[in-house]
Amino acid sequence: MPLLGVQLRIGDRHVVMDNGLLQVTLSNPDGIVTGVQYNGVDNLLEVLNDESNRGYWDLVWSSPGSTGTAGAFDVIKGTSFKVIVQTEEQVELSFTRTWDPSLGSKLVPLNIDKRFIMLRGSSGFYSYAIYEHLKDWPAFNLDETRIAFKLRKDKFHYMALADNRQRYMPLPDDRLPSRGQALAYPEAVLLVNPVEPELKGEVDDKYQYSCNNENNQVHGWISINPGVGFWQITPSNEFRSGGPLKQNLTSHVGPTTLAMFLSAHYSGEDLVPKFDAGEQWKKVFGPVFMYVNSVYDGDDPLQLWEDAKTQMMIELQSWPYSFPASEDFPKSDQRGNVSGRFLVQDRYLSNDYVSANGAYVGLAPQGDIGSWQRECKNYQFWSKADEDGYFSINDVRIGDYNLYAWVPGFIGDYRYDVVINITAEMALHYGKLASLIVLQLNFMFLILIQSISTNSMSIILTGLDSMACGKDMQNSILITT
Repeated sequence: MPLLGVQLRIGDRHVVMDNGLLQVTLSNPDGIVTGVQYNGVDNLLEVLNDESNRGYWDLVWSSPGSTGTAGAFDVIKGTSFKVIVQTEEQVELSFTRTWDPSLGSKLVPLNIDKRFIMLRGSSGFYSYAIYEHLKDWPAFNLDETRIAFKLRKDKFHYMALADNRQRYMPLPDDRLPSRGQALAYPEAVLLVNPVEPELKGEVDDKYQYSCNNENNQVHGWISINPGVGFWQITPSNEFRSGGPLKQNLTSHVGPTTLAMFLSAHYSGEDLVPKFDAGEQWKKVFGPVFMYVNSVYDGDDPLQLWEDAKTQMMIELQSWPYSFPASEDFPKSDQRGNVSGRFLVQDRYLSNDYVSANGAYVGLAPQGDIGSWQRECKNYQFWSKADEDGYFSINDVRIGDYNLYAWVPGFIGDYRYDVVINITAEMALHYGKLASLIVLQLNFMFLILIQSISTNSMSIILTGLDSMACGKDMQNSILITT
């Protein structure tokens, strides 16, 4: 039976995307997800909540000069709705909110374009947003931004974010004063009289379920009856702040699931981007994928976690997506790649260079050594070296970067001082050998950039077998178009 094409129904107050597998309802023109109908369940989102408190983009912002990480909470509601793509293969919708100087300090000075996408045959939907601060606009701080989904508490009781981090969760009512005791901060509650007695004495705290960006790829909830899962899949970390080791929230009691893009959790004010008056800035957050799945009657609903992991790998391998319509989201043929080898010398271990097995190697905006940990305005791209120290950083957005690296088990941080410029044409000055030795404490790091390429050109450095410090390194350069 052929898969049904994507249908779009537009009403005065709501817009519905329907591909025959699920229906997603959004408020018009707010762009709040008010309903997800799937597998016979009329709405996977909490129907007891107000429509504005089910599935939404939000942010926290503060005035310039503010200290700390607190600010004004803002559920982002669009003021204009537009259909961007409408075919049987795909529907893409835009809900925009435009800032006007007459608003003054009543609203964050950003133009925000929220997008939602549904594809034929896809058991879920995508969302991304474009934030823009224009020249001559006032200064502000952006403390946090994310997507939040509030699921039905009568159905979703089992949460999973890793093979070894999944369980039946306390109920939202267990956190109420009649059943729970607030501790040192409001997120932490001691369960003194929970609905399920075996949970008595536990502490529920959403921060218990945080994880590093590098591992924050899929998490969500399972309903046992019916056997349905709701998952948040993040296929790339390029739009997240703080690098691969920055911790972020995932899912927690609510039941709630989050797509975190920018936050100061575990870092403080260093990861609050501060925008000056007149500073031009634009960034695309996402796309991320909200995936739903189900099991046949009689099958174990907990199998849905394995299926969600499989879908997560499909999304990772599809990045960067080819279907978002915004010109601000570059496709694969508009991006570049950098590959090479990373070696380390520790005179207490060996006089020779050794392969940096498992090294983290990444491209981030120009800065000091280690500055990638505090970078929170732009994009970062990371990979891990193999056992021989070889690495490949793929699908990098056009721009100027420093290359940063560190090796687990070795003290010290590395930065390659030459600016790496990823352009659509790929300038020929990368024909010279890109190598550098940096002394850091007791360690010497050697980075050999073997190739930098885009879809239209590749520059390959060969003959990199002479690794010793101070020796001439012979190279041949092959340029292909």
